Amino acid sequence: MSEPTATPKHTNALAKEKSPYLLQHAHNPVNWLPWGEAAVAKAKAEDKPIFLSSGYSTCHWCHVMERESFENEEMAKMINDHFVPVKVDREERPDVDLTYMTYVQAASGGGGWPMSVFLTPDLKPFFGGTYYPPENKDGRIGFKNLLIELNKAWHEEREKINASSERSIVKLQEHLDGENTGAAVETEAMLQKAYDELASNYDYHEGGFSGAPKFPRSTSINLLLRIHHAWLKHPEKKSEGDWATEMSFRTLKAMANGGIWDHVGGGFHRYSVDSYWHIPHYEKMLYDQGQLLWAYAEGYLVTGAPFLADVTRQIVNYAQRDLRHAEGGFFSAEDADSLGKLDDAHKTEGAFYIWTAAEIDALLGKENGSLFRYAYGARRDGNARPESDPHGELKGTNTLFRAFSIKKTAEFFKKTPEEVQTIVDSGLKILFEARTQRPRPHLDDKIITAWNGLMISGLARAGAALNEPKFIELASQAAQFLHDQLCAQPGKGLHRSWREGERGPKAFAMDYAALIHALIDLYQAGLNVKWLQWALALQSEMDTLFLDKDKGGYYSVHTDMAHSVLRIKEDYDGAEPSPNSLAALNLARLSAMLDQQAYADEAKKIITLFGTTLESNPSAVPMLVLAADFLHRGKQQIVLAGDAASPEFQALLRVVHSRLLPTAVLLHVDGGSAQTWLGSHNEALVSMQPVNGQAAAYVCQNYTCQKPVTDPAALEKLLDQPVDK
Repeated sequence: MSEPTATPKHTNALAKEKSPYLLQHAHNPVNWLPWGEAAVAKAKAEDKPIFLSSGYSTCHWCHVMERESFENEEMAKMINDHFVPVKVDREERPDVDLTYMTYVQAASGGGGWPMSVFLTPDLKPFFGGTYYPPENKDGRIGFKNLLIELNKAWHEEREKINASSERSIVKLQEHLDGENTGAAVETEAMLQKAYDELASNYDYHEGGFSGAPKFPRSTSINLLLRIHHAWLKHPEKKSEGDWATEMSFRTLKAMANGGIWDHVGGGFHRYSVDSYWHIPHYEKMLYDQGQLLWAYAEGYLVTGAPFLADVTRQIVNYAQRDLRHAEGGFFSAEDADSLGKLDDAHKTEGAFYIWTAAEIDALLGKENGSLFRYAYGARRDGNARPESDPHGELKGTNTLFRAFSIKKTAEFFKKTPEEVQTIVDSGLKILFEARTQRPRPHLDDKIITAWNGLMISGLARAGAALNEPKFIELASQAAQFLHDQLCAQPGKGLHRSWREGERGPKAFAMDYAALIHALIDLYQAGLNVKWLQWALALQSEMDTLFLDKDKGGYYSVHTDMAHSVLRIKEDYDGAEPSPNSLAALNLARLSAMLDQQAYADEAKKIITLFGTTLESNPSAVPMLVLAADFLHRGKQQIVLAGDAASPEFQALLRVVHSRLLPTAVLLHVDGGSAQTWLGSHNEALVSMQPVNGQAAAYVCQNYTCQKPVTDPAALEKLLDQPVDK
């Protein structure tokens, strides 16, 4: 990655941008332009194809391709002479990235970043791939030769290129439209198939649901915990339901014991390059922290394991310390690469996080260092397997992981577990302090609405589950930041991103869906009705901008976005849930809370639209399965009446928050303006009130309520009863 100097040799148009990724390339010899009208006009005026390069600021292979090709003067001249080079931050412009990644995946069968796509001046793709080495290597064309061949084809085979690019877009749109033909969904069969798929892919030895590379797909864990809940009172399915929880717990524990977890500073790395959760890809993404907060908090609710609660708290500590803007929003990511020492020529992956055995011994002392290294798998010759480190960047170094438990370590060193725990805890603190002296990885400090939404959800759910009001307060501060800074007017006209006082492009469907989801979670955690009111207003905005009113579902890009060549409705729940999955769950929950059948109908249209996927491959869309299941079962309303600050009310709230209740919604009637507003949407809430001046809980099924209770034990009994469909 280029490091701008006081007097850089080159400066291009990206120097005027706010995106950290675009600014990283502002001093390349490539004459980069940002995505937009100027680049399109230049391509048309000069009759040149566009070279579109999409990535993000914490992307390791993006940095590699920059060093090898975009900082190379000869390569840059070829690009500048024959193409119009355009840089896209895929986090800031997911619409552009999604469009052309869809093409790359269809054309090559794979995708990833950096994404390299060549477009006609009217933005239709004719060739695409990902990372290219500078020269031909291992049977793969080098970027230099690729530029030569494509320039030659542009001048000699123009008609063929134009026809091919036009055909590609038409065929892709037909394919996308054809994928969503619609099918009715049978909930029990869908849940069973989702369970069967996850169970068959489960790694019995290491946890997780794939081989290498292994991703912390928290939505799969959320789904399994809901399957456990759905089957809890069914004798014929109870053993499978128990195994769903066991798979979740083992995976959560394996991840937190592995090297994908930063044992020194907290927080999860992006994924594991091996199947053991050992050697990670070292970048840390906000969206992972938020979703894993949700998974670990719910894992704790179901199992009661203190270990899961501890990890939850440490994720929050990391995010609050290293990813939080002073005014409440959360930054996007920390890079995988960093300088090992300030005077190193290049950044390397993992440099901030890895240790030699000698370093550990020098910091902790030989005796304590030996014990610590035993517990954390740190070896004299390093602990990265060759297949996990093909380029030898980690040779002789150690990524910490829990190789042996406190008990096993105590047995080996003939000490008490308490003595070992003290040494380990002290060692982690010493290593943390030593690490603060190292050059930190680059921080991508733009604030993305969707990712903050996922983080707010995680904080709200974790705060409720662990009875940590400060987590809910952090979530509230982040939501307020989005309300004040990410909107064209307070709470209206949502934008995708913000950095240094300036908003980025208008928000996309995922931004709306994730934020609405977050606000519903935040309302149910802290019971401040303003968050539910804002969620309702945003849902109206989202419907206006993205909803396909005829066929159902939400397009990813709003209707007035310029230069959009594909209309895509996403359903796959990958690193982030899809906007349609979240929207379906949002609509189902809002319908249950506010007795609005229109929302339920719209959610049903989404479920039906993607019904073929839900029938054939539900584990690919776990969040959508959650939405379909909630639409089917989510008929329970829990209404707490009274002064939320009173101890009696808090005792009732604690009963609700201490359980996983995936088929219920929680509402608060306060006898004031909040109840008036709620009652205007849901008439059943108008008359609910405390009993004899005491805070009371109403447990309702399809808006038919049982007798209110004031005693927490009585509420426990009601909530632990099986819920009828």
